[in-house]
Amino acid sequence: MTNGSAPRVEHLGTFVWNLDEADFGGFSGLHLDDDGTRFLALSDRASLRWGMVERDSNDNIVSLVPEGYTRLKDSQGKDLPSGGRTGDSEGLAVGQDGRIWISFEGLTRVVGHDKPDSPARLLPRANAFKKLQPNSSLESLAIMADGTLLTIPERSGGLKRPFPVWRFRDGKWDEPFSIPRRGDFLAVDADVGPDGRLYLLERDFLGILGFRSRVRRFDITGEGLSNEQTLMTSYPLQFDNLEGMSVWQDDKGIRVTLISDDNFGALQRTELVEYRISD
Repeated sequence: MTNGSAPRVEHLGTFVWNLDEADFGGFSGLHLDDDGTRFLALSDRASLRWGMVERDSNDNIVSLVPEGYTRLKDSQGKDLPSGGRTGDSEGLAVGQDGRIWISFEGLTRVVGHDKPDSPARLLPRANAFKKLQPNSSLESLAIMADGTLLTIPERSGGLKRPFPVWRFRDGKWDEPFSIPRRGDFLAVDADVGPDGRLYLLERDFLGILGFRSRVRRFDITGEGLSNEQTLMTSYPLQFDNLEGMSVWQDDKGIRVTLISDDNFGALQRTELVEYRISD
């Protein structure tokens, strides 16, 4: 379902990122700064990498230059395990104050870090988090301009059941609105763009035909979400397992940068895929 005038959506390019390190890969979250020249990438094995984004004269990615790496810390400052119940990191959001927020599956929770290698600050856990399906919980995490956090599970619990959206503000969680499910796609990441809209990245696994991806966006109002628009739907095998998303803006419109999770497999790869959205 698409409401309102349809924007122009342009695929700008796809960059394949390789790094000869044993724990490279598995990316589930991505943040680019306001001009797209710096990145922070989250692995689903509880680690962060950051650095510079080099671009050509057309402003397309030609290289990612790593500058730092860290394993995520627990609230006591100890390294989290690589995966497992406490180390399955999935969603990434960065506030305007620079604080890093991360959501987890397994032990479902949301934590904040003042810096990449700082101890975690655990937010209260909503009772609803404890009832989510294993390995299908808090995949998506986004932050609004005022610091309000939004998180969405990968599965809603039913093919016709909307995805719940939980909101953290004023020290507590509530569930102010939901997102309708459309087809077999599952929610894998979200971001609030510089236009104040909520962007949702979704994935459909097709077996030997690989993955399809879809990006929808919504206006956020006091009454909930409105003006649903489908911005892109990829075809099978067009891209790898796109699982992380960052929405930013250049002088020509909104940019959506997506990153794939290679599952640390030899047959998959880490791709950064970029689109421009022009209204």
